[in-house]
Amino acid sequence: MTPEEKFELIKRNTQEIVTEEEMLALLKKKKQPAIYLGTAVTGRPHIGYFVWVLKMADFLKAGFKVKLLLADMHGALDNCPWDVLEKRFNYYSTVIPLMFKAIGADIKNFQIVKGSSFQLKKEYTLDLLKMSTFASINDAKRAASEVVKFGNNPKLSGLIYPLMQALDEEYLKVDVQYGGVDQRKILMFARENLPKIGYKPRVEVMTPLLPGLTGKKMSASDLKSKIDLLDTNKEVEDKLKKAFCEEGVVEENGVLAFLKHVVMVLKQDAGKKFVIDRPEKFGGKLEFSTYEEIEKVFVKKELHPLDLKIALAKEVNNLLKVFKDKKLEKISKDGYGE
Repeated sequence: MTPEEKFELIKRNTQEIVTEEEMLALLKKKKQPAIYLGTAVTGRPHIGYFVWVLKMADFLKAGFKVKLLLADMHGALDNCPWDVLEKRFNYYSTVIPLMFKAIGADIKNFQIVKGSSFQLKKEYTLDLLKMSTFASINDAKRAASEVVKFGNNPKLSGLIYPLMQALDEEYLKVDVQYGGVDQRKILMFARENLPKIGYKPRVEVMTPLLPGLTGKKMSASDLKSKIDLLDTNKEVEDKLKKAFCEEGVVEENGVLAFLKHVVMVLKQDAGKKFVIDRPEKFGGKLEFSTYEEIEKVFVKKELHPLDLKIALAKEVNNLLKVFKDKKLEKISKDGYGE
């Protein structure tokens, strides 16, 4: 793969790269760059996580060393109870590799890093204190505003969160940080503040957030908005049947969004088609090679939402086959009490 081909692979389905010029230059200069994504071990992982799992798989295909930071300390800073941190880390570290397995990714250059394994060291703490002398309270609060749950009586911990996320780029020895577009303010905070303590800014890559099944943001705390990795086949089918999917409307449509950013990416990479089986009296079988084909037919109201939902349920249940394990239910219950 040429640097330009790697760049196009990395860019697909992203919302923003800061900056594209820096990313292309990095690909031309370095044989194996390193990238990381951080996720706080708070809510239970759901199918929306497949968006970033797929993007990290793209980075792997493009020759990157890929690091997943399971941020237990960030979880605590964002109001996760301290006594369940280790249990939730155990759940995340068990299910995320299974997500890569579900999409058939080669993970020989993939590494999971536990946040507390380096964030509690003397050098890191000193840099954190050093950065706190440059970053204003307003800057830190603004940076964290779309990620941290501040509430009516904000905790000091929420202001520490973006400083640590900036430092993680340096201590994980990466060239790129990747996150959802909700992380944008923190990623820009990192670019602005790392040079103040002598470290280089990194390239920042962002993908869009998917709407949930209710039409609003997919949320781990809103059970109606998302499909859990451990949901049964029937639970998946029932949730999708109830999902918001107005006929002919693309905006805030979580069903179409998951098709676009997950299912059709997998289908196209595998050279397979998305199939909708309908009785002949309702138009018969439909086959699609691209998401654009699906959207075009849907907008013209030639594809009923229920037919789309039933077909998507089959794809989701196929993805979730690897999670049918009683051990996962126990680990999940330990961490989340559900």
